[in-house]
Amino acid sequence: MNREGRLGMVHQEHPRLSMVRQCALLGLSRSSLYYRPKGLDEYDLELMALIDRQYLETPFYGSRRMAAWLRAQGHRVNRKRVRRLMRLMGITAIYRPPNTSKPWRGHKVYPYLLRGLKVNRVNQVWGADITYIPMVHGFMYLVAIMDWYSRYVLAWRLSNTLDSDFCVDALEEALGKGTPEIFNTDQGSQFTGEAFTKVLLRHGIQISMDGKGRCRDNVFVERLWRSLKYEEVYLKGYQRVPEARAGIGAYFRFYNQERPHQALGYRTPGEVFETRGPSAGMADDAEETIMAQQEPERRCTENKDVISYSWPKPGPQVVLPGEGRRETLLAQSYPCLNHWVHPTR
Repeated sequence: MNREGRLGMVHQEHPRLSMVRQCALLGLSRSSLYYRPKGLDEYDLELMALIDRQYLETPFYGSRRMAAWLRAQGHRVNRKRVRRLMRLMGITAIYRPPNTSKPWRGHKVYPYLLRGLKVNRVNQVWGADITYIPMVHGFMYLVAIMDWYSRYVLAWRLSNTLDSDFCVDALEEALGKGTPEIFNTDQGSQFTGEAFTKVLLRHGIQISMDGKGRCRDNVFVERLWRSLKYEEVYLKGYQRVPEARAGIGAYFRFYNQERPHQALGYRTPGEVFETRGPSAGMADDAEETIMAQQEPERRCTENKDVISYSWPKPGPQVVLPGEGRRETLLAQSYPCLNHWVHPTR
């Protein structure tokens, strides 16, 4: 049982066990019962909002470049502070990290099952992800579960902590609307923990997990976050949690039932999900297009990971603004990043 669960078992008015004895039995320190964590100050919240916006434009920025970008905007921050805030937000730069096969302590990591798979029907593949939602006086975490083929948002939950409970709640709600063949997530502890995976296994669902540092493996949910933030969250600036919950709920209803998608033949996700059929007006090679967007072909050659995408590839020598060697190598290894480079970088 985690620390929060053990804290919840402490009974301050217990007739027989003192607080000291209860803490000893539960493996807690007495100070943990009275400690109240200090909240973030307003400036940290402002920096987190800026980092979140810039990360949508340049997801390959790590703490060093993000700190440099913030300093260029007039903020006196160092890398240590930016790294702490990025960790708190749960975001990391896109790169090929070392020792990517190392799982979270005690959690089983499942293989990625979508390589080369053609997603051509509803309830074939579902995906889930967590993102950071900025607010005027704080922040929340949002989890959403989406059907990949129809882009239909099946369930979502808000939470002020990164435990697994709100993810499990969203999963159980989504399973009331259908059962996928494959469920794809990243390797976050919320998804690798037994509380989440046992629900999937109980329903006979195959579990697929992205590689670490590969947000594009769950590309449709990542696109959902971008749409949500630019079309709803950044425009509203939520003051309170009920306001955020109401605004996000209204947006997802609009997204599912009213917002047409070009890739779906300008039908809504709700129409495609409810009819369980292919979208009218989609191209004959729609299946191959979906497959290419979701899981680009990969070939590992020595120390460089080469990724092929459906859009035009750059020439053999690509120089991004700044003309640094690091930028050149990054562009050669990850052609898709040229599409994301911010014009004011």
